[in-house]
Amino acid sequence: MLYSVRSERLLMEGIDYSILFRWFVGLNLDETVWDATSFTKNRDRLLEAAVAKEFLAQVVERARGASLVSDEPFTGDGTLLEAWASLKSFQPKEEKPGVPRDDPGNPTGDFHGEKRTNQTHESRTDRDALLARKARGREAKLS
Repeated sequence: MLYSVRSERLLMEGIDYSILFRWFVGLNLDETVWDATSFTKNRDRLLEAAVAKEFLAQVVERARGASLVSDEPFTGDGTLLEAWASLKSFQPKEEKPGVPRDDPGNPTGDFHGEKRTNQTHESRTDRDALLARKARGREAKLS
């Protein structure tokens, strides 16, 4: 998320050809880059161990010490955030029994004719996400 890398596979590809990325992760130019599937499996374990949180806290503290942190507002890539807040994850609060899921990890999104509201549905990936509409006549997006 920090560098807007969309997937682990693209991250491994970036590390493979970028000398700067290789230096950052401690790989020599002739070393083989990790396999994306191994990296994916270990990502959740890393985040659960609070190592990533401590690392980011140390980076921010060093940046503050060097006067590199600012209170000025900045913009982010909204398309990346929209991709993470998929409408597929916005499912009924009470799942109807007997409805088979074709692929629980990435279900088909056929919501035609289905009325979805914040009262009847919730995001399975982010409990704080709600449907919001920017303007009248525009589509509602998960935010």
